[in-house]
Amino acid sequence: MGGSKRALYSPDLTIHGASAHRLPAHLCFLQAHRGSRPHQANVSSLGEAINHFAVNLFQQIRQSEEENIFFSPLSIMSTLAMTSLGAREHTASEIQKVLHSNEIAGNKKGGTTVDPVEKPGNVHHQFQTLLTELKKPTDAYELNIANRLYGEKTFLFLQAYMDNVKKFYLASVESADFVNAAEESRKMINSWVEAKLMVEKIKDLFPEDSLGSFTVLVLVNAVYFKGQWCQKFKKENTGEEKFWLHKDTSKSVQMMKQTDDFNFTSLEDMQVKILEIPYKGQELSMMVLLPNELDGLQKLEDQLTAEKLIEWTSPQNMRERQVDLHLPRFKVEESYDLKATLGALGMVDAFSDQDTDFSGMTGRQDVVVSKVLHKSFVEVNEEGTEAAAATGIEIRTKTRLIPDSFHCDHPFLFFIKHNKTNNILFYGRVSSP
Repeated sequence: MGGSKRALYSPDLTIHGASAHRLPAHLCFLQAHRGSRPHQANVSSLGEAINHFAVNLFQQIRQSEEENIFFSPLSIMSTLAMTSLGAREHTASEIQKVLHSNEIAGNKKGGTTVDPVEKPGNVHHQFQTLLTELKKPTDAYELNIANRLYGEKTFLFLQAYMDNVKKFYLASVESADFVNAAEESRKMINSWVEAKLMVEKIKDLFPEDSLGSFTVLVLVNAVYFKGQWCQKFKKENTGEEKFWLHKDTSKSVQMMKQTDDFNFTSLEDMQVKILEIPYKGQELSMMVLLPNELDGLQKLEDQLTAEKLIEWTSPQNMRERQVDLHLPRFKVEESYDLKATLGALGMVDAFSDQDTDFSGMTGRQDVVVSKVLHKSFVEVNEEGTEAAAATGIEIRTKTRLIPDSFHCDHPFLFFIKHNKTNNILFYGRVSSP
């Protein structure tokens, strides 16, 4: 494998601070290896790829998780895509299939020996465009995305890989001493994450002894969103109401209420209502999918696909109506080890000592992915939402005089999306607020 190599060098690692916000973080680290070595839907853009990945990942997680679910598909995908920059052959092909990126223009040839960034319009070019768009300053909301790569200071990486991570994922690159000071390096990375996120909810992202002398690379992504509702809920209207966990089981929750004009649709065949709640500036929205029946969520989830989600929530399928909205205050805090989940989706070789090929990182086949961890947090109240990534838009048409009822008093799905790029930043299920 050609290409210049270098050891990462940073004599003084700077810990960068940020304003006090809750963010989710996703990280994945590669461990040096000493010794041996599903159906794909057509997608045309990164937004569609993220939608497909979000639904596929949700369908896997819900098989073992009956309660609340919350994750950032954007965070997970961007970290895996950074990893895929260094993948070759079948390892690259599998990651591309899981990310639905092999159908994106310029990414048609999966599993290649050449540099994956050659063709314009491929997934890496689209991530560069998306991240640049999402980083544009605005007064309407706060959306912060940070990528950082920590490399073992004595390990030789291909210069082209490091340059591409910086170019396409706007990532900063730092050095760490995993060989002689793994525990100190772990604390240093956790400190950067905590300084960046400034949140009690996400501490010790890397647990004790999770990094060792075989660790050569850690990739970290953090996404933060804070937005106020376009029309805030009045706190005096919030009151105690029942939330039905099941048909015969309920709990008391603080239910927020307002009657206003919202983009709304009711799907009779699916027995589900969908509502768009825009954030200030109307560039991002929360989409809520509420089954008609108290115990209708499983039926909805069983039939949910990315194609249906895109179709149901498209502007042409929703109309502005006057809606009597009841939405519970809720907080969801989750932590996932995604190795088995990604394996079930088809990403297998990346975790295999015998079959992995990340020669695009090092010029050799001597590293393997050992962990993919994800943490997330979201809080929804009268003011708005603080979360781990977001997206949305509001489209106004005619209103109705008689309000439609949209009472979220039983389990529902929701996601936060960036309307201009149609990217899902966060995806979740509320089973128990």
